[in-house]
Amino acid sequence: MGRSVRRVLTGHRKNGKSFIWVDGEAPNSMEIEAMGGLTCTDLWVTNGSPAENSGEKDLADRPIQLEPPPNGSVFRVVDFPPDSSWKDGGDGKEAFSAMGASHAADDEGDDPGMHITTTTDYAIVLEGEIWAVMEDGETCLKAGDVLVQRGTMHSWSVRTDQSARVAFILVDAKAL
Repeated sequence: MGRSVRRVLTGHRKNGKSFIWVDGEAPNSMEIEAMGGLTCTDLWVTNGSPAENSGEKDLADRPIQLEPPPNGSVFRVVDFPPDSSWKDGGDGKEAFSAMGASHAADDEGDDPGMHITTTTDYAIVLEGEIWAVMEDGETCLKAGDVLVQRGTMHSWSVRTDQSARVAFILVDAKAL
């Protein structure tokens, strides 16, 4: 399983003063064996835009879903294992089904990680090296690099023997 992620949430007291509401290990993680132990950790979810900042309900305390709620967003960290540990026997349909998104898997290609979502995704590579793979072309991203994925069919590939950690902000988008 991927390493834990420290999550700090701020809040508002009844008197209007700000405070640290939560400080600890993010509790909502999912390991996906069909992708070699890929681990998703959801840090926060919004259910619409503009986002609601009142209350003390942990909006990430829900089953992990690949895509955000309608008009919402998801902030997550994903630990990607090396391709060598899973891609030859990977099952994309099973993996995406585990995240409530069997419709996202590419049924026609050879890459079990190839998928499409109706989202705009901001990806920030935190650690390691990972390839962003499109239907036509690919590029290597390293720690500190940022990719904006705009509803395209895509996959991720870790071609070294070290896992890669990527932070994602997924925003609901119009279907193409």
